[in-house]
Amino acid sequence: MSTLIAPRAKRPIITPARKRPMTAARAKRGLAPYLFVAPFVAIFLAFSIYPLVFTARLSFTNWRGSGAAEWVGWDNYTYLLGNSGFWGSLANSGVLWLLIIPAQLVIALLAAVLLDNAKLRLRSIYRIAFIVPFVTPLVAIAQIWVVAFDQNYGAVNSVLNLVGIPDIGWLTTSEWSKPTLALLFIWKTTGFIVIILLSGLQSIDSSVYEAAELDGSSRLRTLWSITVPLLRRTIMFAVVLQTLAVFQMFAEPFVVTQGGPYNSTTTAGYYLYNHITRGDLGTGAANSFLLVIIVMALSLVFVRLLRAKD
Repeated sequence: MSTLIAPRAKRPIITPARKRPMTAARAKRGLAPYLFVAPFVAIFLAFSIYPLVFTARLSFTNWRGSGAAEWVGWDNYTYLLGNSGFWGSLANSGVLWLLIIPAQLVIALLAAVLLDNAKLRLRSIYRIAFIVPFVTPLVAIAQIWVVAFDQNYGAVNSVLNLVGIPDIGWLTTSEWSKPTLALLFIWKTTGFIVIILLSGLQSIDSSVYEAAELDGSSRLRTLWSITVPLLRRTIMFAVVLQTLAVFQMFAEPFVVTQGGPYNSTTTAGYYLYNHITRGDLGTGAANSFLLVIIVMALSLVFVRLLRAKD
């Protein structure tokens, strides 16, 4: 008994697709993305990478701004690490950090929570009022500070005299010069931190607060146990930003106190400026790199503290 076997179907022959020839139009489309990013790359190389490389090389030389640079190796770094003025400027910046960051975070957090309240009237006006000091030129604010905190004719001492408090040397004594600068920095930059925290608050799901309210949680308890933990990343971001700003602080002591009295307000940024005024550019370059390393180390510590709680 024979069976019929169907013939095997032939497999279709697949021919490779022919590559389209490269035309001028296709070549232009392929180069278009690179042409769009080329201006940014050129500006980044010219104003970021090249100055960084130049400063790194300059930090190993003795150069006064003209003539040939003399190669001195690690002498600039060893000089700074053994200089009391360098460590004193870092200590002044550290004290200012302690005076500024904790107080500013508390003020900014409370202000952000109040401004995030939908029942608050004129919220937009209050937000504008908080951001106005940040966008005001720093030199103008510093001049106001000089006039307001003048020991003999300042408005602050005039008000204190009304309640029997004698004149205080806000800008002429080592005890009060740092708190006065810290107050200026807080007043100038707190609005920016409020905006950052507001953006973090608006990303929190409202159902979390509704659940806390159903559980009978008080506002203070909700703030401490829910809002602050959920804003941990935003708070750390603000801390890193303000740490950079504090250690780079220059205009405030330059205009208000000129680094005095007795170098009590000579910050790390102002100390770096002193090398430039003396024409010691090699040591100034080394100082800037040491400052970058210290600030990066502090930033990594904050990031590590953040990751430890994840």
